[in-house]
Amino acid sequence: MKYSMFMMPVHPPGRNVTETLQEDREAIILADRLGYSEAFVGEHVTDAAESITSSMIFLASLISETRHIKLGTGTLNLPNSHPAAIAGQVAMLDHLAKGRLIMGISPGGLMSDAEMFGALGKDRNAMFVESINMILKIWESEPPYNISGQFWNVSVEKTMIPEIGQGFMMKPFQQPHPQIVGTAVAPFSQGVAEMAKRGWQPISANFLMPEWVRTHWPKYVEGREAVGAIASPSEWRVAKSIFVADDATTAQRYGLEAGGPYNFYFSQLIRKLVGGGGRSNLFKTDPLMPDSDLTPDFVTKRLVLAGTVDSVVEQILALRHQIGDFGQLVYACHDWIDPALGKRSMELFATEVMPRVNAALGQ
Repeated sequence: MKYSMFMMPVHPPGRNVTETLQEDREAIILADRLGYSEAFVGEHVTDAAESITSSMIFLASLISETRHIKLGTGTLNLPNSHPAAIAGQVAMLDHLAKGRLIMGISPGGLMSDAEMFGALGKDRNAMFVESINMILKIWESEPPYNISGQFWNVSVEKTMIPEIGQGFMMKPFQQPHPQIVGTAVAPFSQGVAEMAKRGWQPISANFLMPEWVRTHWPKYVEGREAVGAIASPSEWRVAKSIFVADDATTAQRYGLEAGGPYNFYFSQLIRKLVGGGGRSNLFKTDPLMPDSDLTPDFVTKRLVLAGTVDSVVEQILALRHQIGDFGQLVYACHDWIDPALGKRSMELFATEVMPRVNAALGQ
């Protein structure tokens, strides 16, 4: 089983943005040295806690600082930009990264972003599908393009000058395009099946209960079989919030209790997804459970794998038994309230936890 990382990121509002950006960069540089295979970075424009406003700009700053790790947008919120702008920027970033780029895409889940970009109240799923179809069409076509849609139009017919190159869109370094992935957040997600039909791969979100995560694999199989393809567990990424410490007392305090970054993270998500997004179902295993019971303490203890090396190994193996085989465990990064503990957790996960997990799995 491979291991990679994902950061939204979520930092306490009020922290110095220059410092949090450097912290997030440091985490990916460390991950590269420790053998993490991929690093996914989220983006939001209207959130003081999530301070990366462009995942592509952020990842571009890391190309020369890393050697092996693949860099993934996690995710590009497609309804918030014109498809031609995304097509051009992704293509350029792919060339800069010389193919070390993964293109993560989504309709976007932050409602304040949707309002800011004029998508609030619109069918953002339809905008998402139209956008990615236009992006792929641009890459496979030559000007003048002439792609018309409900939300956007793409053409250079009136202004192109072929003999000097005016009107031509850049194509990606990877052909026909970078690997496309999408975050799966809904139980029994039909979106996973639709991604699978198109050859895209899912990342099951770290804020979804394992009971619902396990419903993603049958949907992925359904989608691959619909197009005559065979689904491989190696194509399924599962994200988890993980904290590994040298002692159980630290693991409990920093990884699970109020005042720690993991509890803070889920307090933020509960407010956004339950209070503001109507997505309480993500955190429940019993639909009759009242929303008021979804406290940070309740959610953190059920969604964070925290403990010593031996304990986290056991928890990962139990998770795999519960949801089934998957190809990549995605370590979700959280704020470094204590940088030494944050770095130590990443190190223990890579150098001790994952080798033991793979040994137990015979891999």
